[in-house]
Amino acid sequence: MNHLSAAVVGLLVFGAACTAPVEKASIKIEPIEGPTPYTSLDLNNDPSSFQFAIVTDRTGGHRDNVFEVGLSKLNLLQPEFVMSVGDFIEGYTEDEARLDAEWTEFNGFIDSLTMPFFYVPGNHDITNKVMYDKYKAIFGKDYYHFVYKDVLFLCLNSEDNYRGSGKGTIGDEQYEWIEKTLAANADVKWTLVFMHQPLWNQQAETLRWPDVEKLLEPRKHTVYVGHHHSYVKYERNNGKYFILATTGGSSRLRGPQFGEFDHVVWITMTDNGPIMANLELSGVWNESVVTEQSSNYFRPLFNGQPVRISPMFTDGSTFSNGTTEIRLTNDSDAPMDVSFELAANKDLTSSIIRQSLTIAPNSVEIIPLKLSGKAAPIATLEPVELRGTVTFHGEGMADVTMDVTQNARPAKKEYISKGTSKTIDGKLDDWAALPYSEIEMYTEANPFSHKGGKADGSVRFGISYDDQFLYIGAEVTDDELLAVVSSRPYNQDAFQVIIDGRSENISSFGTSLSGVLYIGMSPYVDGTDNTTPFTSGNKPEGTIGVTTKTDTGYAIELAIPLSYLGEQQSGDWKTVRINVGVNDFDNDYSHRTNLWWQPDWRGAANYPGSGTFFRK
Repeated sequence: MNHLSAAVVGLLVFGAACTAPVEKASIKIEPIEGPTPYTSLDLNNDPSSFQFAIVTDRTGGHRDNVFEVGLSKLNLLQPEFVMSVGDFIEGYTEDEARLDAEWTEFNGFIDSLTMPFFYVPGNHDITNKVMYDKYKAIFGKDYYHFVYKDVLFLCLNSEDNYRGSGKGTIGDEQYEWIEKTLAANADVKWTLVFMHQPLWNQQAETLRWPDVEKLLEPRKHTVYVGHHHSYVKYERNNGKYFILATTGGSSRLRGPQFGEFDHVVWITMTDNGPIMANLELSGVWNESVVTEQSSNYFRPLFNGQPVRISPMFTDGSTFSNGTTEIRLTNDSDAPMDVSFELAANKDLTSSIIRQSLTIAPNSVEIIPLKLSGKAAPIATLEPVELRGTVTFHGEGMADVTMDVTQNARPAKKEYISKGTSKTIDGKLDDWAALPYSEIEMYTEANPFSHKGGKADGSVRFGISYDDQFLYIGAEVTDDELLAVVSSRPYNQDAFQVIIDGRSENISSFGTSLSGVLYIGMSPYVDGTDNTTPFTSGNKPEGTIGVTTKTDTGYAIELAIPLSYLGEQQSGDWKTVRINVGVNDFDNDYSHRTNLWWQPDWRGAANYPGSGTFFRK
């Protein structure tokens, strides 16, 4: 089959059929009086516009299955046709048998496309006379053009002198053809040029390329090339010139900021030129990306924390060494692959650097972990971070890999003592001490907020219990109170406490506000007491709270029925995990600071067991 002629003829025939004016299709909709549930009925469906895609370098050190995946993604996107910029095979040989095998393999990939594909040669496709003859024998022409919907597609051969990488050319014969083609299509609305090497960015002699640029300069035009495997956009010669990245060619894949990513290009051609979207292959999925079957199988595994570092509870305020464990849990009926590493820091070193292992179905593996360092206050220690991946295998389903991150560090073992009953009036006069306060390393602020430190905002609090209630008393310093009755606590100045009443083996691993009790209380700026604690869920019956404005900020007292903890722990409660925070807004709400006693359980600094109180 002559790939080129079949594709071109099909497109040209269709293009010819579209030369007559086409009426813009419209929506037929029932009459609606007054407001309408849509913004406009002027559809974005100009008949002169169209969509096509571009694939870029597959070879020059190809990575298996990337280009093929790119083609499968194009079948999902359904462009009208697909353009290219060369480097289809590895080439660089005069061995015809090898060339035949490589072209057979590549064209087998292309046969999977459900729309036409247009070939443009690269240096890996044509580097010598044997490769040139082979290319011509398969595809008929090494440079050509077509017009579709008044757009000229100019497909060039930057390898017409067989000079190889960094030495591309446009020779006299090809230049004369380009000159005639442009003259014959002088009135098209746009010209799109496709070739492999970026000749405008080449130090070696390019022969007639400067003359081609002179022909292009007065026209509305855009140029697409590959070769460098690194994306760059240029605005030059009265047009836009693009070096595309890769669709499987060798790459360090450092990301879009480096121009190193696998992609296909989606072009919407309009009267004002091409609108271009770079689609990373990893971001295009078919309708079966998650099915009911795979969701039912994998989601419980993800929610079950397959990698978990146990809390390292420590008596006292300093730490030098201790032991905990990494618990690897596979609740699936297939093997689970785990790889992770732990990085030491200035405070702590780990007995484990990295490990990779496979966990048998429906089993648990426990790995001892020792942390050590110079004796230092627990509150200031930077955690050792575990980073890794877990891969689940499901029969008849694609493997699913999830990233895991955990922090390993000691958690000070806090104790809560039984005391006298408190009068909940916001006065704090029955609290002998408020021993806990925010920790600076967990403060969330921008460069413009919290400039005054503790004078700008701070919190001290205490915790106690009697036979009926868990008590929390707190004093907040705030130099500018911003709060209104109609707003919720997390949108204004407020004290907030998060209480996880579940047993320690559950609460220690909480990383969200699911299953916990959130209570927020804001001061009333007019000086009246706020006696209505706000909760994000069901407030335990009998909960009492008062917030009172003070000369330096505001004071809070809360009483939560112990029956709540008893219900959560199915009987006599033994522990409770707590975090206390303060929202501090300033400068008419433009500056926000979040003060925390322990790291936000939802954040990256969270660690197992933080803020756990043991009942005395």
